[in-house]
Amino acid sequence: MLRRFTTFSVCLLALALVLVGCGGDSGTATLGKKPVSTTAPAVTVSPSTKNTSYIATVKPEITKIDVYDKPAATTATHQFDNPWLYDPTVPTSKVPQVFLVKQQRSDGWVQVLLPVRPNGSTGWLKNADVTLTANPYRVDVELGNHTITVNKGTDVVYTGPVAVGATDPPLPDVGKPTPTPTGEYYLRVLLQAPDPNTVYGPYAYGLSSHSETLDSFAGGDAEVGIHGNNDASVLGKNVTHGCIRMDNDAITMLAKQLPLGTPVTVNA
Repeated sequence: MLRRFTTFSVCLLALALVLVGCGGDSGTATLGKKPVSTTAPAVTVSPSTKNTSYIATVKPEITKIDVYDKPAATTATHQFDNPWLYDPTVPTSKVPQVFLVKQQRSDGWVQVLLPVRPNGSTGWLKNADVTLTANPYRVDVELGNHTITVNKGTDVVYTGPVAVGATDPPLPDVGKPTPTPTGEYYLRVLLQAPDPNTVYGPYAYGLSSHSETLDSFAGGDAEVGIHGNNDASVLGKNVTHGCIRMDNDAITMLAKQLPLGTPVTVNA
């Protein structure tokens, strides 16, 4: 059954963002004192429709979700906490577990995209453990054109410039290219900055993707994010450690609309 769903409220206590940072700024900004909550309408259409994706939200009573490498497997290859902690040291940083659905089967199994290395990893969940919700939103990023486009069905919600990962020359603090990884991902967490004037701007979405050249960054696993900025002049340039930086007003608008689990396609 399809139902209305909510982008998860995330109440964090001045946490250091563990997403890949952006070039041109030193130090670590913080995010998350304010809860973030938005809603988006569910739509009852076939998952094969190109303008609709499906989100698998782990049911609240499932505290650990098992993921298998193939349908009907008896041993799980991954297990994810539900909810998961954005900061393991802060109990209030809980985020319900969501996945982007890749395939549904009639025998009770669902294939999903996983937020793990290597990028693009998939696994299988038991349909009984999740709630499937149709989602009309999608995000497309064109690295070469430095643009982001957000669609709701056939309608363009927003299109505008972005800053992306540095290639040549690399950023001096890492000494090697930090390109934004291409592929299909999804929005996994939404954070609001207590100070909107930092490198992250007012909001930051954490993606299911990870840097392919950095193993860690700022104490985290080098997850890639889409976030605002504190220097609009960098938009349209290759200047980040892998994150996608965009207009502050635009990401503020999108934070009220895009549900977690929304697909993000990053093209060269």
